[in-house]
Amino acid sequence: MSPSEDKIRDLVSQGEGLSTEFKTCRSQLSRDVYESVCAFLNRHGGTILLGVEDSGQVGGIEPDAMAQIRKDFVTAVNNPQKLHPPAYLSVVEVEMDGKSLLHVYVPESSQVHRCNGRIYDRNEDGDLDITDNTVLVAQLYQRKQATYSENRVFPHLGLDDLDRDLIAKCRKIARLRWEDHPWKDMDDLELLKSAQLYQTNSETGTSGITLAGILLLGRQLPLLNTVPHHRTDLILRKVNLDRYDDRDFVDVNLVESYDRIMAFVHKHLPDPFYLEGTTSISIRDAIFREVASNLLIHREYTNAFPAKLIIEYGQVRTENSSRPHGFGRLDPETFTPFPKNPVIAKFFRQIGRADELGSGMRKMMKYSRAYGGADPELVEGDVFRITVKVPEFGERAEPVAPEVTDPVTAQVGAESGAESGAESGAESGAESGATRVLLLLQGQPLTKSEIAARLGLNTVTGALNRTVRRLLSNGMIEYTIPDKPNSRLQKYRLTATGKRLTDREGTGHGKQE
Repeated sequence: MSPSEDKIRDLVSQGEGLSTEFKTCRSQLSRDVYESVCAFLNRHGGTILLGVEDSGQVGGIEPDAMAQIRKDFVTAVNNPQKLHPPAYLSVVEVEMDGKSLLHVYVPESSQVHRCNGRIYDRNEDGDLDITDNTVLVAQLYQRKQATYSENRVFPHLGLDDLDRDLIAKCRKIARLRWEDHPWKDMDDLELLKSAQLYQTNSETGTSGITLAGILLLGRQLPLLNTVPHHRTDLILRKVNLDRYDDRDFVDVNLVESYDRIMAFVHKHLPDPFYLEGTTSISIRDAIFREVASNLLIHREYTNAFPAKLIIEYGQVRTENSSRPHGFGRLDPETFTPFPKNPVIAKFFRQIGRADELGSGMRKMMKYSRAYGGADPELVEGDVFRITVKVPEFGERAEPVAPEVTDPVTAQVGAESGAESGAESGAESGAESGATRVLLLLQGQPLTKSEIAARLGLNTVTGALNRTVRRLLSNGMIEYTIPDKPNSRLQKYRLTATGKRLTDREGTGHGKQE
């Protein structure tokens, strides 16, 4: 999704500043465009508009020069001899007043970048060469180290703590995606340095694998020794709402974690047929590819809050710790993408596990309505949350029977056993507390106290409260006074789904008297 013409017009009207730069580039790239890229990477990021003069006059780019300018720019920013470390940037062609421009969004980097061996920093609307100013350079390094925990260096970690086979696999994937990828001729240590996964601490002078490196490629034991709280909890919870129906406790490196998340999604979520033009695509994979990468890339790994992906009836929820740059629900039309872990994000893009910054979220927005009938909800805060609606086929599953130790089940089973003999008592005792409540509501709506009394309980127990909440959540029963859930006159009655279930139970076991 490209920036709208109105958004481009707003940028032009505001003029150049700390986060906006114009370059004329009518028939060829301006020489100093890479200095601006370097300065934005080193400061807080920003937007470069190619085809706009410094005064704000929109001249546009000549149509015959557009393809070459775009190619030259992308090639240069990925060339470590020009820009080091290289940058992976999104370049989008846009229109304004009938003229073609190029929109380049440059995110803030967690690294200190050099252009032609010089360090540039952004100051108001200019790019300053600070290479020879030792104070400013030291402050820049300190700011990067303090802001991004992924850059923390662990001197005791070495290549033996990483999965060397996985490094080879990632090199092969990158080479298949781009035949001339720089990694193809690098050994493992050179690759790690190129990907900024092996660094030198500017304060202590010690070198080693970074937090990003051990997270992305680490063997399980060294990884958990370094980050003992690292895990992603994958949960299916549709029938047994108190526990789970399926679970995968993922505590491996991020590359393997991504594959485990997608395997869990493939196992438990439908993949309906969808045509885009004349091509069939998997919108499930398009959506959850972004969900999985977001869950792994944008997490704050120094926080022990466990990340979760929970598949429920009709929706999927994720939670992960975050360093928020805002609070509240994100608006896809106005949000500005901000990389929480740029090194991890860049590595994922190199191996095809993530899209360009911002484009993945827009793709998720694009396909979610077709997939689940509603837009996804993304809420930023200290815990970042995503909710995606998903299709369900067939009726809602019945609630699972609680264990026989449930006080409701145990007491009813014992009572039935005393009245009807050992055989019927054992059968009734094995029935779930939830099913007994449903059978009681066949005749008429009842209050919670009336349900407890008919189950032979002296009072409303915690187990009964949980059973009622579970039945409400599963859509088996409903309030008679829905606007006042806590009303003293509140009763519960069967829904259409609950009636169908009790009809089957009645046929199989005889109705509750």
